[in-house]
Amino acid sequence: MKKILILVTIFFATCIVSLAQPRTIGARVGWGVGASYQHGFGEKNMLQVDLDFFSFEAGLQATAIYNWIFPFNSWKGAGSWNWYAGVGGGIGMLFPGWWERTVTSTTRGEFTGFAGVAGMIGIEYNFKFPLQLSLDYRPLFSPLLYKGGVGFNLFGVFGGGLAIRYKF
Repeated sequence: MKKILILVTIFFATCIVSLAQPRTIGARVGWGVGASYQHGFGEKNMLQVDLDFFSFEAGLQATAIYNWIFPFNSWKGAGSWNWYAGVGGGIGMLFPGWWERTVTSTTRGEFTGFAGVAGMIGIEYNFKFPLQLSLDYRPLFSPLLYKGGVGFNLFGVFGGGLAIRYKF
């Protein structure tokens, strides 16, 4: 019984600490459009998870990046400025039909996917009210896998974006 009580206490403490961390949710537009979520770990770190339709029609990709935050301490105006950089990973796929319109190949209707390493560098402005704007560059370096071959995912290097997020 004592072990169960300790486990329940640890569970509730973990929930309370995770709820106390700052979070943001919003949209990111750049080479495509997608949903963006950030979960803060104190003042200096955050995890950013994005789900994007890249090139607006080419495919779907998901990335998770751990970022380190560096505030601009010299800023004296309202709100706060930060820059951040991090590393993580991503996976995705090209939609069937888009590939054969773009490249002459024998992969008509076949699955074309990728998984690789992602990086991120960006700048953000946090307003005094619960809104955040950010501008970042997030390349994803990965092989492009399809039936009959392997190529380089050129779509991943076009990773710039502008995001607007609600802070809660």
